[in-house]
Amino acid sequence: MTFRFRGTGNNDGFADQGMIAGLRAYWEALREDGALPRRHQIDPQGMAGALEHGFLIERVGAGLARFRIAGLAFHDLMGMDVRGIPFSCLFLGEARMPLQIELERVFHAPSILTMDLASPGHFARADLRARLIVLPLAGGAERSDLAIGCIETFGQIGRAPRRFAIADSRQERVMLPDRAPQAPHSPAVVWSAPARPVPASLARPGFAEAPGSAPVGSRPRAAGGHLRLVHSND
Repeated sequence: MTFRFRGTGNNDGFADQGMIAGLRAYWEALREDGALPRRHQIDPQGMAGALEHGFLIERVGAGLARFRIAGLAFHDLMGMDVRGIPFSCLFLGEARMPLQIELERVFHAPSILTMDLASPGHFARADLRARLIVLPLAGGAERSDLAIGCIETFGQIGRAPRRFAIADSRQERVMLPDRAPQAPHSPAVVWSAPARPVPASLARPGFAEAPGSAPVGSRPRAAGGHLRLVHSND
C-alpha cells in the first residue's frame, strides 16, 4: 500500500504543512491494529519528504530527551551536530520547563505533540517561525522511550543558533489496543512522497544511527548527512 500527500496552504500564516502531515500519515500507516510503530519499522524511504528535517529522540529522564538521529536541518538551525545533546537545545530557557511537561506526556500517555514555535529576530536576522511534531514509538509496558518527528521552518534561518519560544502546543492522546503490541518482525507499510530521490545509502530498511558516536558538537561529515542506515531489530 502506498500513501501520497500533497501539502496545501492553510489560514494560520504558515505556508505549508506537507512535511509534518506526510510524516504523520506514514506513522499512522505503520500502526498495525492500532499499536504504536516500532523503531525497526521506520524506513527512510517512507519518510523521504521529511528526512533532512527529521529526528529520533530518546527519553533519558522525566520530560528529558536527547537526539539519537537528526537531519541536516538541525545543523543549519544550531550551527553544530546535535546528536547526543538534549532536545531542549532548540528552545529558549523560558520554554524548557513547559517542553519537559509536554514531552513527558508524549512518552507516558502516550500522545502526539504538535507545537508552533517562534524565534525572535534582531538587527542581524529576521523572525523565524516553525512547526514541530513528535510521534511516540513502541517501548516498554508503561511508556515509550523513543519518538520520531520533524520540524518545518518558515522564513530565513540566518545566523545560527536559532532557539525557539513555544507559541502554541497541542496534545493528542494515542488510543492503544488492550492487547500486547505486534510482533517486532511484522511487515512495515511504506509511505512515499513526491520528494527528491533517496540516496542509495538510505535505501535499506531500518532507522538507526551509525555504529559509534561522534563527539558532541562536532561538525557533520560532508557526505551522507546525519542519517545513516543499518539493520536494527531493537
